[in-house]
Amino acid sequence: MLTFFGLTPQYRNNLFTQIHDLVFHGGGGFQHLEVYNMPIWLRKFHIQKINEHNKKQREELEKAQQKGNTPKKPMGPGINPSSVYNFKK
Repeated sequence: MLTFFGLTPQYRNNLFTQIHDLVFHGGGGFQHLEVYNMPIWLRKFHIQKINEHNKKQREELEKAQQKGNTPKKPMGPGINPSSVYNFKK
């Protein structure tokens, strides 16, 4: 396959994977066209920062689970429906 006038399939796959990762995992801070036109070094920088953030969060969660600080049951707001919605008893 000639790639003189275009990108190789592997390069295109890497490019669109990076675009997807930044748009999807970027917390709404990136748009597709913005990332597509972004310099390669800047895309890689942002992906690295997202990876570091996710790793740090995972480590903190694992520490909390080892200490037993995570609740066993989901915690709710503690609303009594009968008093809130004026149900007759």
